[in-house]
Amino acid sequence: MATPSKVLLQVENLVKHFPVHDNDGFFRRKTNVVHAVDGISFNLYKGETLGLVGESGCGKSTAGRTILQLYRPTSGSVLFDGIDLGHLPQDDLRKIRRRMQMIFQDPYASLNSRMTVGEIISDPLVVNKENKSRKDIDDRVAELLDLVKLNPAFVNRYPHEFSGGQRQRIGIARALALQPELIVCDEPISALDVSIQAQIVNLLVDLQKKFNLTYLFISHDLSMVRHICDRVVVMYLGVIVEIARKNEFYHDPLHPYTRALLSAVNIPDPFIEGQRNRTILKGETPSPVNPPSGCRFHTRCPIAQPLCAESMPELRELIPGHFVACFLAVQKDTA
Repeated sequence: MATPSKVLLQVENLVKHFPVHDNDGFFRRKTNVVHAVDGISFNLYKGETLGLVGESGCGKSTAGRTILQLYRPTSGSVLFDGIDLGHLPQDDLRKIRRRMQMIFQDPYASLNSRMTVGEIISDPLVVNKENKSRKDIDDRVAELLDLVKLNPAFVNRYPHEFSGGQRQRIGIARALALQPELIVCDEPISALDVSIQAQIVNLLVDLQKKFNLTYLFISHDLSMVRHICDRVVVMYLGVIVEIARKNEFYHDPLHPYTRALLSAVNIPDPFIEGQRNRTILKGETPSPVNPPSGCRFHTRCPIAQPLCAESMPELRELIPGHFVACFLAVQKDTA
């Protein structure tokens, strides 16, 4: 795990709302907003892998795209290496974006079907006007293909000629082209066969060691998060409910939502699996257009009290390095 000495990314009270419009003849009126990300804060240290987890629709992918300024924030700040990205002009943002890249969820949709593999991987070099000869660019593409364990002879093939796992390797090679420091991995294995997922994650681990990369790893697969991440951030309905180091997250979760998530993860040992008590959450996740008052989770929480519906709990450090947003959270050894 990275030593917490250098903060590479600092997210402070980040908010991203999307307007909801009602078409009324020739006019479009804003009628509401989607609270996709509603005030999240965390630090990401250089060289570490931070997992961002939660069920579908919790806002984790929107958070990743807003951090990279693919969506401009509604409010809050994102500091990359001390630079506030939200206030950078477009030209300056383009320059610093070389140091931040993204691996997308769908390897089928994220590659241009009309471009060859060589064109896809070299595109960042061309767009960013790397002053290199054609031979230098071709050599760099061949080097990147070799790094992701693809044959450099594939350079003139098109995406439809590859499997899903191979396409994701091409996406990883494209992300590495400009030698970034931070890579946001937006559910990079969720669209792949189970047999391929471990290969892609192991490749990401090897590349991190080789180039001292920093990952924000967005996923709903908690077993894979356990394998690759150093710390874990849990989101629910646009807010963060828990931040913890990996071992504490899996062995001593403090938020009832985190406990419910972990209880849904299957254990390979059938005897242990048969002895477990699962936490089954009642009801549906509320709409982000009209989130509940107070704690966002109180409408489904098995231990909710009247206070939970009245006030939003702050994210507090209950034990060193372990933050939780719950009025009722206590350590197991002191409960």
